[in-house]
Order: sequence, then C-alpha cells, then structure tokens
Amino acid sequence: MLSRAANNLYWMSRHIERAENTARMLDVTYRMSLLPYRTPDQAWAEPWALPLVITGLATAYYERFPSAPSSERVLRFMVLDPANPSSIYSCIQSARESARTLRGVITTEMYEDLNGLWLEIKDRTNESIAAQGISEFFDWVKMRSHQFRGVTFGTMLRDEAYHFIRLGTFMERADNTARILDVKYHTLLPSVADVGGAVDYYQWGALLRSVSAFDSYRKVYRDMITPMRVAELLILRDDMPRSLHACTREIYDILRGLCDASSREPERLAGELNAQLRYGRTEQIIAFGLHEYLMGVLDKLSALNEEINKHFLAPVYSRQSVAPVPVRG
Repeated sequence: MLSRAANNLYWMSRHIERAENTARMLDVTYRMSLLPYRTPDQAWAEPWALPLVITGLATAYYERFPSAPSSERVLRFMVLDPANPSSIYSCIQSARESARTLRGVITTEMYEDLNGLWLEIKDRTNESIAAQGISEFFDWVKMRSHQFRGVTFGTMLRDEAYHFIRLGTFMERADNTARILDVKYHTLLPSVADVGGAVDYYQWGALLRSVSAFDSYRKVYRDMITPMRVAELLILRDDMPRSLHACTREIYDILRGLCDASSREPERLAGELNAQLRYGRTEQIIAFGLHEYLMGVLDKLSALNEEINKHFLAPVYSRQSVAPVPVRG
C-alpha cells in the first residue's frame, strides 16, 4: 500500500476517534462542573482549564482568550471552532477530507456515512447546540462515531487498509483513555499521597459513564466505586474495550501483521507496552503514582506513533502526532 494512502486511513480513523473522545472529555468536565468539589491545589481549581491542559491546548486557548477559562469559551473553542485543529468540528472535517482522497480504498457506505456526518456538523451552531443540550450533542457525536466504526466493520475487506484504520482507532483510543483518566486525577487527587482516598461516588460515576464503563464496572465489581478499581478497570483489564490494556493488545496484534523484517521497531515498542500492561498490578501503579504512570504510558504511545509514522506513513505528515504530553507543574 502507498504510504500516502496508509497515512490518510490512519489519520481518518484517528480524527473520528479524537472527535468522539473530545466529546467524552468535555462531557465529563461538564458533568463534574455541576457537582460541588474542593481541591487544595488552586492551580486546578477551575474545572474548565482541565480539558485544555490534558489535550495540550492550553497555550493556544490563552492566546485567543486571555481571561480565565469559562464553560462557554472552552466549549466554543473545543467544539465548533474551525481555527482549532483539535476541535470536534475540525476533526470531522479532517476525517472527511482524508476519506475524500480514499474513494477507491474505502467502501461507498463508509464515505457516505462520513460525508453525511460532515454535512450535519457543518450546519451546527453554538446556539443550536445549547438549545439541543450540551450532553445530548456529545451523545450524538459518540453515536455517529460508533456508527462509522460499525459501517467500517460491516462493509470493508480485511486487507491492509482495514488494519491501518483499526490501528489509528486504537492508538487514539489508548491516548485518550489515559488523558481522560488523568482529568479525574487532576480534579480530585492533586497529590500522590491522596490517591486511593475517599472521593465522591458521583464524580467517579461521571468518569465511568464518560468512557461507557459504568455498567461494566457494576458487573465486574458489584460494589462501591473506588479509585483503585476504576484504575484497574480502565488500565489493566483486557476485557474492557476502552482500557489501555485492551487497546495496546489490539495495536500489537495489528502491527505483528503489518511489520516485516525492515520495520520491527513499531512491533517491538507495541509489544513492550502491551507486556507492561498485561503483567502490571494496580497496587504497583498506585504506589508509583497514577499521574506519573499515565504520563509514562503517554510517552510510550507518542514514541510508538513516531515509529509508525517513520516506517509506514507519508513523511510529509510525520509531525501530525498526538498532542504533547502535559507536564504537571
């Protein structure tokens, strides 16, 4: 397969997944902002600063809006702002443009579904979203993302093109699962010593619902929500679809089929990260520090993304990587 086609397939799926995960992150931030909480770390006292920091967009936001983040400004910036390349609007636009160049590679159903999504989002306004309801809009974005993956799974030949789409999906999903879990860490657990302490049930419930894991948590643990079990579910369990372990297992399996003797480094890095999560223990993660552990995973995902770019994708797009890993000051 031509590297340019592989690049467009990979980033088409990453942008669709990123739009969905941005919706998930904003939804959990919105729900948390409606609930009372207190943190001694005043740098993290404003919940609407969190999605900006976690996604690496804080600098771009403050260049546009020098004042303190508010729900209205952050939502405008991260939902429909065409000048923000990571907004939901821009992600869907980029995915559709990639699909337009791939008409001979993807199925007709896939293109029509993605083109229809673009036509719908293009007609949305901030006022219409507010009238519809913020959470309802985010649910719509998530459902359209699910629909596109379903169309892909149901209509596409299982060839290299399909595997590059799946690779992009799981790379983006792993990155965003780590980031959205870190949102919770920054909100309520500002120091390593506080990890595992008593926290509000509804706050953790909002986090689990944001990654469609609330029902799974109840089935697995059948008990009170605790930070340690949430971390275990979203990091280490391989039967949880959005967990880091499940994502890295899929990434490793895909790369084993795509790599040859000249491109073993991506497979090696993916296997190393998957082994870390496969044999990890929740107690060790908490002892090490949840935030520090998640930042380490994000660093390894970033290095893996660079190797995938280097070995498979068009060189012109090699810098189109995930947002920089934020450093907690």
